[in-house]
Amino acid sequence: MAFKSVDTVLDKNKTVNFPTEFLNSLNISGMPLHNLWLKVGSPVILLCNLIPSNLSNSTRLVIKRITKNVLKATILTGKFKKEIVLLPCIPMIPSESPVPFKGLQFPVHLAFAITINNSQGQVMSICSLDIENPCFYHGKLYVACSHVGKPSNLFVLTKDGLMKKYCTPVSALLN
Repeated sequence: MAFKSVDTVLDKNKTVNFPTEFLNSLNISGMPLHNLWLKVGSPVILLCNLIPSNLSNSTRLVIKRITKNVLKATILTGKFKKEIVLLPCIPMIPSESPVPFKGLQFPVHLAFAITINNSQGQVMSICSLDIENPCFYHGKLYVACSHVGKPSNLFVLTKDGLMKKYCTPVSALLN
């Protein structure tokens, strides 16, 4: 199913300066996309904290049922794993936007892949890392590798374009 956000400028006097089409085109970190395509079984990540406390930013979920204004989903990780939750369509105001506006949309983003920061506190049964381009801060590679339950389930895409399976210590990846 496709869902389109309803984007409006906070200051009604600036509506002429920022038409709806422009607001719809903005892609701001932490905000859902204007065109959100979802289907049952899709993995998603929550983009904000919601009440109850089991719905926090970066929670990974899988969609179980879709209605016009509510998503029914199951939490994939953490102490609330397998808990069923309802996600409403909510208004969100981006904090880092050049244009102060409000978007009404489901607070989720598809999550077939996640960043290392969003994987904090999660254990994954299988993990593949793309380190083809240097993109790590100090310690990020260690953090990424330490989220795999078994070292034999860690796969790394390297500069030479090969996917390698690592059973060796993380320090071997640094060389």
